[in-house]
Amino acid sequence: MPDTQTAPNPLFDLTGRRALVTGSSRGLGLAMARGLARAGATVVLNGRDPATLRTTAETLRTEGLNVEEAAFDVADEEAIRRTIPSLGPIDILVNNAGIHRRGPLTDLSTEDWDAVLRTNLTSAFLLGREVARGMIERRRGKIINTCSVMSEVARPTIANYAAAKGGLKMLTRAMAVEWGPHNIQVNGIGPGYMRTELNRPLVENPEFNQWICGRTPLRRWGDPEELAGTAVYLASPASDFITGQVIYVDGGILAAL
Repeated sequence: MPDTQTAPNPLFDLTGRRALVTGSSRGLGLAMARGLARAGATVVLNGRDPATLRTTAETLRTEGLNVEEAAFDVADEEAIRRTIPSLGPIDILVNNAGIHRRGPLTDLSTEDWDAVLRTNLTSAFLLGREVARGMIERRRGKIINTCSVMSEVARPTIANYAAAKGGLKMLTRAMAVEWGPHNIQVNGIGPGYMRTELNRPLVENPEFNQWICGRTPLRRWGDPEELAGTAVYLASPASDFITGQVIYVDGGILAAL
C-alpha cells in the first residue's frame, strides 16, 4: 500500500503537465512557478532578461524541480508567435507578467497608459489566444490570469493599473465562456498587497505600511509563496468544474470597509 504521508493526492498532482508561467524570474510568478513544479509539473519560466531567468532556473533546479527557460517579452506579439510553438504542448498557462507606472491621471502620459495596458492586459489576450489553439485541439487546458484586488477597487495614481486588472477580470470570464465547451478552465488569482520587489517602496514607507496593515483584516502583507496553493488548485483536476472565477488572496482586504 502507498505511504499516505508521502503519496501525492491525485486531485492536486500535476505530474506530466507542462506549464508556462510568464514573469516568473522573481516575485509572484516565481512563487507560483515553484508551487506548480513542486506539484509535479514541468514549468517553463519566462522573463525578458535571459541572464536573470537563467539564474532563477538554476536555483529551482538545485531544489530538484523540473524547469525550462523561455526569454521573451509578453508585450511583443511577434515574439509570442515565434516562441510558443517551440515550447511544446502547454497544459497550463499562467499569465502573470505585469508592470507599474504610477502617476496622477491628469499627469499620466499616453505612453505610460499604453505600456501598462499592453503588458498587464493585452499580453494575456495574445498568449491566451496562441496557447488556447493547442488546448482546443487536445480538449484540455488550464489558464490562470493574475488579476488583483485592483480588479475590484482603485486608489489614486494607479488608474492605468486598475483599468488593466479590471479588464483582465472580464477577459478571464470571456475566455472561460468561449473556451469552456473545449474543456478549458480559465480563472484568475487576485493577490492583495504582497511583499515583492515591485512593492518594496510601499513596504518601506512607514505611513503606507501602517495603512495597509490596518486596512487588512489579517494585519499584515502577504508573502508571494502564499499564492502557490491557489495556483496549484486552479491548475489541477481539483478545479475541473470551476471556471470564470477570480479567487482573491488578499488577507481579507476586499471583505472590509
